[in-house]
Amino acid sequence: MGRAIAALAALVTVCGCTAQAVDADGKPREPVHIDITGTRPATPPTTSSHPAEDEDVDVDERQGEDQDDRSSAPSPPAAPPKVLWSPGDTGRDVRELQARLRQVAWLFDGPTGTYDDLTEQAVRGFQGKRGLPQTGETDTVTWQRLLKMTREPGQWDLYLMGGQPADAPDPRCLTGRVLCISKSSRTLRWMIDGRTVSTMPVRFGSSYTPTREGEFQVYWKSRHHHSTLYDSPMPYAMFFSGGQAVHYSSDFAARGYAGASHGCVNVRDEAAIADLFAQVRNGDKVVVHW
Repeated sequence: MGRAIAALAALVTVCGCTAQAVDADGKPREPVHIDITGTRPATPPTTSSHPAEDEDVDVDERQGEDQDDRSSAPSPPAAPPKVLWSPGDTGRDVRELQARLRQVAWLFDGPTGTYDDLTEQAVRGFQGKRGLPQTGETDTVTWQRLLKMTREPGQWDLYLMGGQPADAPDPRCLTGRVLCISKSSRTLRWMIDGRTVSTMPVRFGSSYTPTREGEFQVYWKSRHHHSTLYDSPMPYAMFFSGGQAVHYSSDFAARGYAGASHGCVNVRDEAAIADLFAQVRNGDKVVVHW
C-alpha cells in the first residue's frame, strides 16, 4: 500500500504539478517546484524592506519638478535707485549738479546752489533724452550718466553767478569806511570801522586788462556813466584808479564769470550796488587784495 502511494506522488510530480508529497512512511514533505521544460527549478519571489526602484525614480522626479517650479518663479522687483538730490535741496553738491548740467546745455542759469524749478526741468530733460524715468529728481543712475558726460567743475564753474563765501577781510579794511575787494573770493565787502555792512559778488578784468591791486580812494561817482573808450554803459560807477571803477554790469548779470571786465570791478546785483552807491562818499577807501 505504501509503495502505491509513493508511485502516485511521483506520477503527479512528473506532470509538472505541485502536490503535497509524503515519504515512504506517509509523512508529508516540503513541496517541490518543478519546471516541466527541464531547465532548472524556479526560484520563488522574495520580498524586500526597501522601496521599489520605480518609486525612487518617482521621488527624484517630484523633487526635480519642485526645483523647476522654484527656478521659474518670478524674481522680486529691483529696488529703485537711491535719490541723491531733489527739489528744495541746497548746498555745494547741488551747485556741482547745476554746473555739470550747464556743460551739457540743459541748464543756462546758475549755479545757484538751490534745486529750483529750472534745475528740476533740466534733470527731467536729461533723463528723458537717455530713456530714464523722468522724475526730475537726481538719483544714482542719473548722476552716474551725467558724470560720464562731463568734467569736474572748477571753482568758478561752481560760483559762476557769484555766491562764493567771502574770505577774511584784509587788515587795511578794519578801520574807516572801506570798499574791501577780494580777488581770492571774488567778493566786495562794504565795511565801516571793521563791521561788514553788506557783501556782494564781483568780477574783475581779464589777463589782458587786469584790475589793479592796492589801496585807493573813491575820487568820482557817476550814476549814469557811459564808457567812451569801450562804448558801454557803466551805471553806478565809483572810480578809484584812473578809468577803473566799481559799477553795475548787465553782462555780469547775464553771463557771470564766463566773461570779464576791461579792468573795472563789476557787480551783478543792481539793487545791491544802487544801495551801495547811495552810501559811498568820495574819499572812502578802496582796497583790492588777494
